[in-house]
Amino acid sequence: MTILITGGAGFIGSHVVRLFVETYPNYHIVNLDALTYAGNLENLKDIEYKSNYTFVKGDITDEGFINDLFEKYKFEGVIHLAAESHVDRSIKDPLAFVKTNVIGTMVILNAFKNLWKNNFDNKLFYHVSTDEVYGSLGQTGLFSETTSYDPNSPYSASKASSDHFVRAYGETYGMPYIITNCSNNYGQNQFPEKLIPLFINNIINNKPLPVYGDGNYTRDWLYVKDHAVAIDLVFRKGKNHETYNIGGFNEWKNIDLVKLLCRQMDEKLNRPKGSSEKLITYVKDRPGHDLRYAIDASKINKELGWKPSVTFEEGLDKTIDWYLSNEDWLHHVTSGEYQSYYEKQYSH
Repeated sequence: MTILITGGAGFIGSHVVRLFVETYPNYHIVNLDALTYAGNLENLKDIEYKSNYTFVKGDITDEGFINDLFEKYKFEGVIHLAAESHVDRSIKDPLAFVKTNVIGTMVILNAFKNLWKNNFDNKLFYHVSTDEVYGSLGQTGLFSETTSYDPNSPYSASKASSDHFVRAYGETYGMPYIITNCSNNYGQNQFPEKLIPLFINNIINNKPLPVYGDGNYTRDWLYVKDHAVAIDLVFRKGKNHETYNIGGFNEWKNIDLVKLLCRQMDEKLNRPKGSSEKLITYVKDRPGHDLRYAIDASKINKELGWKPSVTFEEGLDKTIDWYLSNEDWLHHVTSGEYQSYYEKQYSH
């Protein structure tokens, strides 16, 4: 089988690519990535010379290029991860999110449909989405696969739109698809605009820890390696035209998470207790900030037997250790464009 993984040099994508390349020597894994700020081939140095792995640099919105790629490799499976994914960036530049997340998905869908036409036996289009399409929860309740869509940011609206197009292609053209909606991922190789690597980097450098609003926003956290395992399981055993929610069973208020992170960092850096907590700085809230996300992942657990392998505390411990052991990686990705973005975003 030849599988296309889009966005495979990014955070989640690189873990999925590695898992598939190492687990399935008889699969040919083609990693397509535009290598924008969050795509980084350093994430895949350990597998770049594997015989069943090919990297292709390209943009999913380039229709001619994508059609040629599908014609060349005859992809039987697509795992579509390529996306703009940071809410703050979507507020500053919503059109970039429409272009990549909506138009890009349409281009990939069309190429897949046109390649196989009505012969979809043993083919699959797997679309990786987010829990943010469901909007915001109050103090109680969980997102399930049947929760109505109610996106509140340009990012989540663009992902909701792409989900709808995938379903529409399934209904209109009989295209086989599966969609998964996941909660916040964390772990190794995550670009430090996201909360956990951002704060690890700032604590290392004794910089302020910018917490939005009162810090009481609640998120469900999923260890990225557990997510990669879930994607593998859904790709092989998931039911056609189904949606699966993937969550970590780990709800944390932002401020509680940050304080746990501070305690673990103080211990690992041999700093006096409470040193890192002093860096916490409350900043102006994000517009349209969703109060709480939480996923009911019982469907994937009951039907496919998946569950997280680590607690949040264990996963966070592994994550911190990786960043402390890979400060060169961190330095490389936090130079240049990252610095100007950071200044704009948190200068208030």
